[in-house]
Amino acid sequence: MQLNLHQTHHEIGDFEGIFKYLTTTFQDGRLKGLHLFPELFLTGYPLQDLVLKKSFIEDYLAFINDLSVWSERQFKAQKNESIALLLGGLTYQFDTMGIPLQIENVIYLLEPGEKIKAIYTKQLLPNYDLYEEKKYFTPGSGPAIFSFENKTIGLLICEDMWFSHLHEIDPVEQLKNHLENNNMHCDLVINLSASPYHLGKQEQRMARAMEISQYLQCPFAYVNRVGAEDEIIFDGQSFVSDGANIVVVAKMFKSDLLSLPLPKFSPPNKDQIRSLTINSNSWNTIFNTRLSADTLKLNQLKNEECHEIIEALILGIDDYSIKNRISKFSIALSGGMDSTLVLVILKLLKERAMRPIELEAVFMPGFFSSSLSYDLSYDLCQNLGIKLTSFPIKFIHSAIKNAYQDCFRDKFENLADENIQSRLRGALIYARSNAVGSMVLNTSNKSELSVGYSTLYGDSVGALSVLGDLYKSEVFNLALYINQQYKNIIPKEIISRAPSAELRENQEDVQSLPPYERLDPILEALLSLRFSPLDLIKKGHRSEEVIKINHLISISEYKRKQFCPIIKVKPKSFGFGYRVPISKKTFNP
Repeated sequence: MQLNLHQTHHEIGDFEGIFKYLTTTFQDGRLKGLHLFPELFLTGYPLQDLVLKKSFIEDYLAFINDLSVWSERQFKAQKNESIALLLGGLTYQFDTMGIPLQIENVIYLLEPGEKIKAIYTKQLLPNYDLYEEKKYFTPGSGPAIFSFENKTIGLLICEDMWFSHLHEIDPVEQLKNHLENNNMHCDLVINLSASPYHLGKQEQRMARAMEISQYLQCPFAYVNRVGAEDEIIFDGQSFVSDGANIVVVAKMFKSDLLSLPLPKFSPPNKDQIRSLTINSNSWNTIFNTRLSADTLKLNQLKNEECHEIIEALILGIDDYSIKNRISKFSIALSGGMDSTLVLVILKLLKERAMRPIELEAVFMPGFFSSSLSYDLSYDLCQNLGIKLTSFPIKFIHSAIKNAYQDCFRDKFENLADENIQSRLRGALIYARSNAVGSMVLNTSNKSELSVGYSTLYGDSVGALSVLGDLYKSEVFNLALYINQQYKNIIPKEIISRAPSAELRENQEDVQSLPPYERLDPILEALLSLRFSPLDLIKKGHRSEEVIKINHLISISEYKRKQFCPIIKVKPKSFGFGYRVPISKKTFNP
């Protein structure tokens, strides 16, 4: 039997594009065998409240009808051929008023000459982190198998393979019992997925697939969605396991088609034997950490991890801008590390994009901006071949300061004076955005975002956050990797100079925060390892720093609630998957 895994990506709700893909791909009958498509291939994922919108539902149901008509009329020419399509989609049931009573996440079967029909419903509905499927979907009630070319094929959808203590049923165990009760053996188990990316996710998927493959004693085929949906990245990397090995893997962050003969089950040797796990298959996995054993140090990113993160960020920016019809970008360049890295990543995107992209950098010096900041920004733009425009804010700043003092008869100084500079830069970069139709990308990092070390409506502005899931130390880590790969394209002094917002005389970040080599491990322990402040103090961290940082995280939630989408590259990230009250008590030791 020929096996075909379609690692695809279409814009959410692009029924016309999906229909064209299917009719074009299968118009000449060359592709025989079993064809697998990702979870919710027919709609896109995640849908959120779009799944309830009347116009979406009407268009989707019309699309499903069009697929049936096409299959019965045009696709039927291949009826004598050995071909079947398994596609992820939705089914609806309505009340008499046309309001959805029940929505199911299903696998559809499409065969030549036949109407499209649902043959399996997803049973385990994740409801943690960025998932909220119980809000929308009704779970399936049992296992299902599909017969094709005298092969028995077990069906799973995404979370169904990740049984844990969160769920009352185990679809894999159900499938095994169903097969045994009917005196059947499984020749293949498939999983249609829309599995979001984070560092280390692929290793978890493959390990779990090997467990299931060995448990059911048959090959395992896993097909995943690819592309970016706002802050969520789908990495693809579809694969097939024969039980002992991973036979083939699709591309990362790119559409792909894997075609291969169905492999035979290969019994594992003693070093390859795996048993089904439970505890590691739940929301606990999103609290993975990169802290060293003593939690006093954040482990550096390896070169392959740096490469993976950069590719994910490029995909995130590219898809977001394509889907929002943007081809121009304006970056507020400061001469610091964060805006530098964002501009470099944009340049890497421009070099490989299949469409014209325009980039510009705007340097907006104030009274406290050093000449070195301009020199480094200029050198960087020369290296990248990007135009740099200097737009001073000194005179506007002075005018506002004088007008304020005249109006309120009060001094304009300290935090108010610092923040107005940042807000001026935010306003001006958006003035430029409005004038030329460009997208502004945010340049804040996770360290700053965690503790609120940014100005609301100032340096926190932007349509999309590129670095919001990376600590400052990781930003430097990526910069060093980029210089290693691209012959020191980033001026070395940008990396070596002390971080500063340059909003007052001789300002440095360490005047307000602990050095990032101490701050970042504390943040990682509090946010990702779920340590309490007392746990960290017992581990040797400075009590005054831990208490201050914990307090800053707590009181900065109002800023994060108003922040732009953050490209997710870690298991636990701010944004869609991080929801805590703004108003709450700070829990200190």
